[in-house]
Amino acid sequence: MKFTTFLSLFLLCAFTSNLPSASGAVVVDTDGYPIENGDPYFITPVIITGNGGGVEFAATGNETCALSVVQNPNPLSKGFPIHISSPLKIRFISEGTILTLGFLFVPPCAPTPSLWTPVKFEEEELPVKLTGYDNTVSGWFEIQSVPVDIGGYNILFCPLDGSSCGYVGIQFDAARNRHLVVTQKADTALWVRFQRLSSASSAISPHEPSLLLKSHV
Repeated sequence: MKFTTFLSLFLLCAFTSNLPSASGAVVVDTDGYPIENGDPYFITPVIITGNGGGVEFAATGNETCALSVVQNPNPLSKGFPIHISSPLKIRFISEGTILTLGFLFVPPCAPTPSLWTPVKFEEEELPVKLTGYDNTVSGWFEIQSVPVDIGGYNILFCPLDGSSCGYVGIQFDAARNRHLVVTQKADTALWVRFQRLSSASSAISPHEPSLLLKSHV
């Protein structure tokens, strides 16, 4: 599985010269500062009333390891910090930049490194998982501003096979888990903002469950 991850990243870099260049506006965080390549951020919804909280991982369905990328239903939750990284040698992330996304910490049962990877099932939408599934779809993520000037962004996934990029949105399962999925339906896209992981929020209490996790890096 580690070899598969390495191969996917290698192909991503190899195809970089054939992909559109990132010429959009610089993506900014909730404080108005540019998103820095490789730094961790919380990804939360722009509108929090009745729209859930931050993005994190959880075990859903028949999973014995928390490999599903989901949205916390609590609007006060920030979720888990996420590395926003590009293979390009740039300091700041612009709209349209080729990206990989991965949590700062992952469950001990998950492969390391463990990145966001859309997975192909029978459904039209592609659920976003952590590394660990075989039927993954190769490609990259990118960020675009939403069509309304409220300081929000869409996360998109673009397959390497050249098919249309899809929006990262929310899909509920029977247990009311809020799965992140890749969809062509713009009206289900999750509008998000990025909050930088501050030194205060990165301090780990000895009672925090994050001690049970392992570092992504």
